[in-house]
Amino acid sequence: MSTARTIRRFTTEPVDDATLSRCLQAATWAPSGANAQGWRFVVLRSPEQRAVVAEAAARALEVIEPVYGMSRPAPDDTGRQARNNRATYELHDRAGEFTSVLFTQQHYPTASELLLGGSIFPAMQNFLLAARAQGLGACPTGWASYGGADLLRAAIGVPDDWLVAGHVVVSWPRGRHGPLRRRPLASVVNLDRWDAPADDVLAALSEDTAQP
Repeated sequence: MSTARTIRRFTTEPVDDATLSRCLQAATWAPSGANAQGWRFVVLRSPEQRAVVAEAAARALEVIEPVYGMSRPAPDDTGRQARNNRATYELHDRAGEFTSVLFTQQHYPTASELLLGGSIFPAMQNFLLAARAQGLGACPTGWASYGGADLLRAAIGVPDDWLVAGHVVVSWPRGRHGPLRRRPLASVVNLDRWDAPADDVLAALSEDTAQP
């Protein structure tokens, strides 16, 4: 988990069916509300569906550029943000080249979309971890949002009573996995009260990681 970073740069080598199937199998091992397993995973790899994914990616880029203040970095810009943006643009530019998976969740009218997310997002996380375990790279995208949802719904035939929950590009990475960069644990953990530090709890972690 500590090296399962989001990968946005990939080789041209296709993902074989056996490796992809193991990722999908792992997704089904996730918990779901009432064990209903009300999910459907749609693999998108035909030229026709990849073209739809590419169009959805282009629409998403038009939305996120102004939101995040993104622009294509200059060729000589080697800063961290420029490197991150360069990888993001490469992924969008090559969106039609890769296999991807659309994750959908049956919409039960008695549950909120947030609650239903608790039944599909663990499946997505299992998929991501299985991909990492096999050396694959993966990137959850917003391409199934930002106007792309309607495109993908129509192309795939997703019924109206199913939620488009997420979309993941998966392929062989160009570059290394991890390590991840995250804020210190103490900045996101509290003990008993919202503003109370959890130093006693986290001290145990420090002692554990210090062991040889």
